[in-house]
Amino acid sequence: MKNFSRQREAVLSVIRSTDTHPTADWIYEEARKIIPNISLGTVYRNLTELKNSGDIISIDVGDGKEHFDRDISPHLHLSCKNCGKITDVALLDDPFKNYYGKAGFIPENCRYVISGICEACKL
Repeated sequence: MKNFSRQREAVLSVIRSTDTHPTADWIYEEARKIIPNISLGTVYRNLTELKNSGDIISIDVGDGKEHFDRDISPHLHLSCKNCGKITDVALLDDPFKNYYGKAGFIPENCRYVISGICEACKL
């Protein structure tokens, strides 16, 4: 991580405190409980720095909002189109490695998102 800053630590602490995949607005509201005068712009700048440093990842699940994830390991996301819940699922193996391996391509990152209806919503 870059130089220590109270704001960056607060943003990272908020993200690490949840197993959901929060948006910047949610992170901002929670960070204000730690630093009442933190601005939304400061939260966005620190989210960008945390993504760039590899401390967090961001995912697009198709709802028009950027979501953030504390889990930086390779995994996929199941996104419910009905309730918006995002669930992490561990990947035991990369299903696409044969394709990029044959092409001599070295991937740096990949985000897997599968959208559908979760167990609770299908009832």
